[in-house]
Amino acid sequence: MADPQIRDAIILGGGHNGLVCAWYLAKAGLKVTVCERRLVVGGAAVTEEFHPGFRNSVASYTVSLLNSQVIADLDLHGQGLRIVERPISNFLPIDAKTYLKLGGGLERTQAEFRKFSEKDAEALPAYYAMLDEIGDVLRALAQETPPNLGDGLPGLLRLLRQGGRMAGLSRERKRDLLDLFTKSARDFLDGWFESEPVKAAFGFDAVVGNYASPDTPGSAYVLLHHTFGEVNGKKGAWGHAIGGMGAITQAMARACALQGVEILTDAAVEAVIVEGGKTAGVQLVDGRRFLAPIVSSNLNPALLYDKLVPAAALPAPFRKAIKGYKNGSGTFRMNVALSELPDFTCLPGVASAEHHQCGIVLSPSLDYMDAAYRDAKAFGMSKAPIVEMLIPSTLDDSLAPPGQHVASLFCQQFAPTLPDGRSWDDEREAAADLIIDTVTAWAPNFKASVLGRTILSPLDLERKFGLVGGDIMHGHMSLDQLWAARPVLGHASHRAPIPGLYMCGAGTHPGGGVSGNPGRNAAREILRDRDPGMALKLALQGR
Repeated sequence: MADPQIRDAIILGGGHNGLVCAWYLAKAGLKVTVCERRLVVGGAAVTEEFHPGFRNSVASYTVSLLNSQVIADLDLHGQGLRIVERPISNFLPIDAKTYLKLGGGLERTQAEFRKFSEKDAEALPAYYAMLDEIGDVLRALAQETPPNLGDGLPGLLRLLRQGGRMAGLSRERKRDLLDLFTKSARDFLDGWFESEPVKAAFGFDAVVGNYASPDTPGSAYVLLHHTFGEVNGKKGAWGHAIGGMGAITQAMARACALQGVEILTDAAVEAVIVEGGKTAGVQLVDGRRFLAPIVSSNLNPALLYDKLVPAAALPAPFRKAIKGYKNGSGTFRMNVALSELPDFTCLPGVASAEHHQCGIVLSPSLDYMDAAYRDAKAFGMSKAPIVEMLIPSTLDDSLAPPGQHVASLFCQQFAPTLPDGRSWDDEREAAADLIIDTVTAWAPNFKASVLGRTILSPLDLERKFGLVGGDIMHGHMSLDQLWAARPVLGHASHRAPIPGLYMCGAGTHPGGGVSGNPGRNAAREILRDRDPGMALKLALQGR
């Protein structure tokens, strides 16, 4: 066996958060190696050819939450990243004759709402103002390490500062914030709007990556989580990375290389090495050993602690807590090659138009979403699934041959584990056919236009990307797994219960989405620990 290689830090997993963490550590002068199991870095944010001549973002599929500070620090635009905005946010077919468009400015959205309710159109400015005010507070908190049990004075200062941000909200906004954290999406939206299509337009965000009903308490928070982002300086906007989501992570990889980060692919980790109660490095499946006093994991916490860390090295209370960590987002992903654009019954035409260039949400009511969830709980998949379709080739002609298109189908309410001992290996094709038929019910030409498809069931997502239970968020975004309790209470500061082992993935605060925040926050905590004298200084500076 070859002699072990010595590094300052090892990153487990070359997803976007792992790359971000690696860049900040290398920028601070550390010798960093990233170990990625697959042959390409990027984690779930990758672009691949899935049918001859057709490329697409295979798993993660849209841009909004990516932290502008991460973009600036890594100079991602200088590394070739280009993000374009959708002309509007979403298009929702409601029935054979009616649709709703969301986005394009306040007045335009109000005009859309007036098709269903004058009262809802009038309520919209106050609703947006509420989301904007609360979103600004939580957006700032997303870039900070949560207060953590056992962190002493620095943790207390964080608690006071972050609590002060929320305390600074008006009494009305504090009520709204409490509602968002505790209420179901339906109960929350019922307090603002009366029209079912309008409530569906906003309620869809509550079930994105959330294996739950819009009637599930706490589902309102997931709605809020998806409003944190911005594109090219515009808060709440959604966009597309030219070249697909892989363009983001490839730009990150180039930025890392400029800082001297070593990125290894086909480098699956077999175990985290723990010696004398401290982290000592990693053992790869191929026999290579890398010794380092710092190991930062971009993996789902359940995967890290169940598969890679020796159980004997973990305190029993922590093992019990992490065993209860909840995964499974109910997600089923497909990518399809199309000969032509979908021709919707409610808005006919196959020429590229703005409704083809946004998020196409096939889920016309909260009742539809609730039924989809109840079906999935009972049978493993919904009879009428929730489908969001994006057709990025309408904004990016590099993805498909001229005159043809690619579509991402993000499908919700498919059980992470099928009941009655059934396997997704046996059910995946039937589920894919159901999804194609669901889209075809709204756009009759769709099925005939499909030239090829790739299918990622919850089990496929776990095998290919390490998304436990197919969970795109690396763990439920429920109140018991957020902020100071993500992944578990007492370990929200990115530190494992083993000195030298850290967590930098979406299983830590602030959670899922391609934001880079977990990686950036983790790097800051690692650097604090490298120089304990900096901890109080950074805390006093609000960092």
